[in-house]
Amino acid sequence: MTIYSLTGQRANRRQTRNQIRGPHSALTDFLASNNISAAQIREDYRRRLEETEDQAASEEPSVPAENDETEQSFDESPEQQKKRKRKEAASLAKTKQSKEFARRKARRTGEPDDDDNLIAREIMYQRSRPMPGQLENCEICSKRFTVTPYSKTGPNGGLLCAKCSRSLEDDGKRPKAKKCGPRTGRRQNQSNLLDGIAQQGALSLAEMCIKKIADNINDIEEFGDLPSPLLHRLSQILSKRRVLTSRTLNLFLRPDLDSINIYDSAKLETDDFQKIFAFMPTLTNVNLRFAGQMKDTVVEYLLGRDLRLKYLQLDAANLVSDSYWRRLFEKLGPQLESLKLSNIDSSLDDETVEAMCRNCTELRRLKLKQCWKVGHISLQALSSLTSLEHLSLDLVQETPNDSLIKLVSTVGQRLHTLSLEGFSNADNCVLETIHNKCRALSKLRLSGNVVCTDEGFAKLFTEWPNPPLEYVDLSSTRDVDNSNPDGPRDAIGLASEGLIALMDHSGPAIRNLNISSCRHVSRAAFEKIFSDSKVYPNLKELDISFHTVMDDYLVGRILQCCPAIKKLVAFACFNVRDVRIPVGVALVGGLKAQDTIVVEGKS
Repeated sequence: MTIYSLTGQRANRRQTRNQIRGPHSALTDFLASNNISAAQIREDYRRRLEETEDQAASEEPSVPAENDETEQSFDESPEQQKKRKRKEAASLAKTKQSKEFARRKARRTGEPDDDDNLIAREIMYQRSRPMPGQLENCEICSKRFTVTPYSKTGPNGGLLCAKCSRSLEDDGKRPKAKKCGPRTGRRQNQSNLLDGIAQQGALSLAEMCIKKIADNINDIEEFGDLPSPLLHRLSQILSKRRVLTSRTLNLFLRPDLDSINIYDSAKLETDDFQKIFAFMPTLTNVNLRFAGQMKDTVVEYLLGRDLRLKYLQLDAANLVSDSYWRRLFEKLGPQLESLKLSNIDSSLDDETVEAMCRNCTELRRLKLKQCWKVGHISLQALSSLTSLEHLSLDLVQETPNDSLIKLVSTVGQRLHTLSLEGFSNADNCVLETIHNKCRALSKLRLSGNVVCTDEGFAKLFTEWPNPPLEYVDLSSTRDVDNSNPDGPRDAIGLASEGLIALMDHSGPAIRNLNISSCRHVSRAAFEKIFSDSKVYPNLKELDISFHTVMDDYLVGRILQCCPAIKKLVAFACFNVRDVRIPVGVALVGGLKAQDTIVVEGKS
């Protein structure tokens, strides 16, 4: 029993070894695991082809009626002949009810070939042409080709190969689509609106040339002797399109220029920044935004060039260390008149700001925006800059009111611009200090505050010996208690009384006013400010976003009282629906901001 079992096992192994198997691909394993048979796929494909051929044969039109009897097959029985004729008559009747038959019949009325049966048979023949993937002979050259869904029809109803189809189009037998002129799309219109542009008609010749240069910037080798204003405009367009690279930067590097403005330096490398200071030895004004690859080596190279810089603006230069910032202030500080630093989070601490204040004694304009390490010690150091005329601060760290009050008290007398953003805890004492110390302001910004009261703003503008302001930004000064949307009894932030006092003080001279999100201003206050007897001849830009009391009537009163207005921002003013906007005024926001903005007036 054991011997027979062993013998059987050896025979089975020998039989298994004699079976030769080829390699299995991943597709074969996948098809087998999902019970998909290649033979079944081939069978389905063959069946579909047969069905297509049967369908084509059944729809194939017969020859005209007078030749039917002579062309019939001898082996066709009378019953099959009657069935075929009934089927053909039904197909002709159905074809005569189609829209294609009606169109062809209308075109051929009065012609020799306007017979209904002939037209119907032509349509049936065209419908029965070969299906995509089948072979057919070209009507013109008789060449065998594969039919596709895009195969063209020849003059006699047959199909054409690709070569003959192109020849037919080249001969002008098929009309070509008309070319439309350039149009400004909705997206560009909305972009212009956000920029405050509501231009009617064609652009100026200079603007059209600048845009054409920007469109073909990769094909330009040099700008030649373009003046600085046009170069500045080109830099703005290229920066907005984010196409300023190492190559395009070379077009702006001219040794005879004393200023450079690059608003998007994100694609520039460290060597590109050094190239700027190497090719432009007479620079006095440098403005580099998004300068993420500006490093200590660039500052060291800059200090070795002995440039006469007076105006310096750097944005996002986070790779410059504090030690090199101090070296920069020590070398260039005495000659700097304007310094603007923004979006610096890893350097520029209080000690560096103190070094800046010791060396930059001739500064007339200073801007520190989103510099994370600047704190109350820096505010105290800024008090020593008594020559300041323009001061803009937007700090991240919270600072005590005493430091801010001391700063305004010290430098406020000579200030023409005072911009304080993000000082959320500044109270009425700061407003009182501005009222008592500032005598030459033309621009005032105090935004994002949640402590100053409407009474404090009213006292600030009442009997203030300062000349009328031209630029005012008091946006987002309001109470932020979501549980009490109407605010406390004593209004927080700019409200009705404060706005009335502001317009009484600066209304005739004001050019730009931003009161966005000052939600406690009443409708009665707006009606009083923009009444029939009020006129604000210089007001060009007004932001009234998030004022729920604003409606079509009030916007109409604003447009009536502000004859020079060019831009009106009204986001989240849900009652502004069908107001009529004059020509040249850009309405940004509103429920129908996507519609045409100009609805009346002469262009």
